[in-house]
Amino acid sequence: VQLQASGGGLVQAGGSLGLSCVASTERFSWYIMGWFRQAPGKEREFVATIIGGRTYYQSSVEGRFFMSRDNAKNTVYLQMNSLEPEDTAVYYCAASDVPQRAWYADAYDYWGQGTLVTVSS
Repeated sequence: VQLQASGGGLVQAGGSLGLSCVASTERFSWYIMGWFRQAPGKEREFVATIIGGRTYYQSSVEGRFFMSRDNAKNTVYLQMNSLEPEDTAVYYCAASDVPQRAWYADAYDYWGQGTLVTVSS
């Protein structure tokens, strides 16, 4: 499975950005998809995932970020609103077949290349 993320960029605090991730697999609907991020000097952290039609978020982004998926287009999205400088990071999409551990990076076998989001204050 190859994942291609796009949509990052530079935005002012309070602004919005939308990320997309396209997967090259005929079994896209079978995979759990997640978004993670890694800020400079920090560990990679969970952002959001969809399991069984329900979306789960890291507490710091809940209410501001919204994840969705379109199985017909093999694509997942992350709409990020009310962005804060603390959201600055490289954002990664990932695919997993282990829904029970979808909050953990090591549960994901396939990763996109990452897209940089920079939020200026």
